[in-house]
Amino acid sequence: MTIFGWIREQARRRPLPTDVLFALTVLAVTLPLLGEPGGGTGRDAVRLGCLLVAGAAVAVRRRWPLPALAAASLAAAVGGGEGPMIAVLVTVYTVSVRTDRRTAWLGGTAATVLTAIGALVDAGGAVPPVDLFGLLIWTALGTSVGDAVRNRRAYVDAMRDRAERAERTREEEAQRRVVAERIRIARELHDVVAHHIALVNAQAGVAVHLMDRHPALAREALGHIRDTSGVALDELRATVGLLRQSGDPAAPREPVPGLAGLDDLVASFARAGLTVDVRRSGQVVPLPPLVELSAYRITQEALTNVHKHARTGRAEVDLRYEPDRVRITIRDDGPARSRPDGSARAGHGLIGMRERVDAVGGTFRAGPRPAGGFEVAVELVLRGAAVAAPAGPAVAR
Repeated sequence: MTIFGWIREQARRRPLPTDVLFALTVLAVTLPLLGEPGGGTGRDAVRLGCLLVAGAAVAVRRRWPLPALAAASLAAAVGGGEGPMIAVLVTVYTVSVRTDRRTAWLGGTAATVLTAIGALVDAGGAVPPVDLFGLLIWTALGTSVGDAVRNRRAYVDAMRDRAERAERTREEEAQRRVVAERIRIARELHDVVAHHIALVNAQAGVAVHLMDRHPALAREALGHIRDTSGVALDELRATVGLLRQSGDPAAPREPVPGLAGLDDLVASFARAGLTVDVRRSGQVVPLPPLVELSAYRITQEALTNVHKHARTGRAEVDLRYEPDRVRITIRDDGPARSRPDGSARAGHGLIGMRERVDAVGGTFRAGPRPAGGFEVAVELVLRGAAVAAPAGPAVAR
């Protein structure tokens, strides 16, 4: 890093100490410009005071640019001399960098007029035109350089923003293409699996029809079923492999979660400080895998929402089995506004639960309870599940 880069870095990290140090440097440079004492002790004191005011204006120029320019210009007009004019140059430059072009040029013009009036008054009107022109050049120089620096910074910032925006656009486009490709693969997967399943179904019908009268032909049809299902599994495995993320395991190592793991789920929330009362009623029926997974995930998400939003330590899960459906109700006794806006559609968790219910053809309802708290009610259709042995109602905590 160069010395100028180091100075810029220090000025960015410690602006006030840097400005004070710079103001002291300006005072050290301009004090000799006071020259020999003359014009009386009072005049020398005024010139020294104006120089100190100009130095203070340099120290606070970045915090209050326009007041600093006004103070430096007034000090130059009253005290005269080259010392305060250096402060005018510095402050007019700062105004040009930190404000817009119109303000910068108006401030520079006002500083020129003020210092020129002060010079005319101090000299009794006998100021050479070249000196007045020098004042104009002095302030115009600070304004022009500051304006150029501001434009350069704005250009660099615009280029940086454009580059960042282009990078974000490229990433979004890449993600969009990935999603589009995954949707295309999923559609192809559906077509392939549907085709093979249709063949398997037809061949199974042939095998059933020929089983008694032509067992050899039935055996051949079963062989076709074996081959067709094997091809379908291979294509399914290959296509799903394209949909996996880079860090996903090659095969699931744990069974798909279901309502059989509800007690373990409740125990995990109990360790987090949420007491859950689980009530089961009706005859337990075997659930299709997708319904089983949806029921578990919906209960998990609902209890997570209770733990995060309801500000209560207790919840209820009512699990009711019916011959053709299962009903799940999750309640809490938190405040009436335990969800944003009290709306059943607030939050991504409720949206995800609704989508899971729609995927298995059920019904979903969520909203605040009249007596306070929140309730999620789900009804999942079993679609032809056989009824298992009855199980009496149980209560788990």
